[in-house]
Amino acid sequence: MKEEFLGYERSKGKVGIRNKIAVISSVVCVNQITQQIANKVDDAVAITHPLGCGQFGPDYNNTLRTLVGLGSNPNIYGVIVVGLGCENLKSRVLAKNIQRSKKPVEFFDVQDLKGGSIAAIKHGIKLGNQMREEANTLKRESFDFSNLVLGLECGGSDSISGISANPTVGLISDRVVELGGTSILPEFTEWIGTEHLLVKRAINKDVADKIYATIYGFIEHLKRLGIDFLGVQPTPGNIEGGLSTIEEKSLGNIAKSGKSPIQGILEYSEAPKSNGLHLMNEPGLDIESMTGLAAAGAQVILMTTGRGSPCGNPVAPVIKLCGNPKTCEWMGNNIDIDASVIIKGEKSIEELAEVLWVKIKSIMNGQKTQAEKLGFNDIAIWRNTTYPFHYMHRK
Repeated sequence: MKEEFLGYERSKGKVGIRNKIAVISSVVCVNQITQQIANKVDDAVAITHPLGCGQFGPDYNNTLRTLVGLGSNPNIYGVIVVGLGCENLKSRVLAKNIQRSKKPVEFFDVQDLKGGSIAAIKHGIKLGNQMREEANTLKRESFDFSNLVLGLECGGSDSISGISANPTVGLISDRVVELGGTSILPEFTEWIGTEHLLVKRAINKDVADKIYATIYGFIEHLKRLGIDFLGVQPTPGNIEGGLSTIEEKSLGNIAKSGKSPIQGILEYSEAPKSNGLHLMNEPGLDIESMTGLAAAGAQVILMTTGRGSPCGNPVAPVIKLCGNPKTCEWMGNNIDIDASVIIKGEKSIEELAEVLWVKIKSIMNGQKTQAEKLGFNDIAIWRNTTYPFHYMHRK
């Protein structure tokens, strides 16, 4: 039987599982205006951030690429870009780049409207309601899983995650890849100690070299700064959860990627150019990581959490799994899949993967995640230009 889901057809062969309107700030100064516009438009989300002013060079390019990626995500029907007018990251530039995705895009600057903030909010609401009417005319259609980009995330990891929720996600990742889809594993600092396992799965020497370069370049950079990475990883929360070494944490993390061949390494928020499993440069900061995954085109994100996490994403639904019985009890309203049944001996990893697969298809077909029900939409852009080591080939 062919595996399919119900989604919204977009241009350029993309498929969305949500039909949202995105209101995006080009600069921090208009965040409150952006938020108030989104609050008054049905199924609209505000994408706000503390950047956009005084940025240049790689830092500017990284922010631009990320915001363009978020606006271009297939889950977004149309975009309204709100600018101030005097910032480096111009609303016009951001809007023109998002328009390459062939979706409806409008933009304006507050300084150009007589009446300031009040006029801008009214104008933005008018544009948003017009887009909403257009978006409501679309109907869901059937698509196969080759159209899916799946994000793989973990946060608040404990000693149970790596033997329960994470390998369950790994089976799902492999299944998506086998069906012709795409899967992305970020969090490069949590590959340390497992690089010898990852390079065996690289499709060629170039990919293997980039895996080594990412990890060893980062470690060498920190050494030059006089920083011992082992002093900050595992985190205090990881240690309290029973993780003892970075290698133990990394083994759990890469379990989410299953056993599929690694096609390449993406820069932060870069969209993959081919299907299959990809790695992404991002240092394991949960919200920054999920922002990068959504900007890379992920329509849905699987997040495993041992100690519990409430965060979500405004663009891509976040499905949370937890293998810790206590966390599932205490933070049950934040958890979509109780993976503690594995630890309790009630289900095998393979059996739970089937439960998760059914859940994923339900979410893709319109069912809301716990984070969506709670209205949790978190955005943070990783400023990765602080790490000048990417793709530095190992000698």
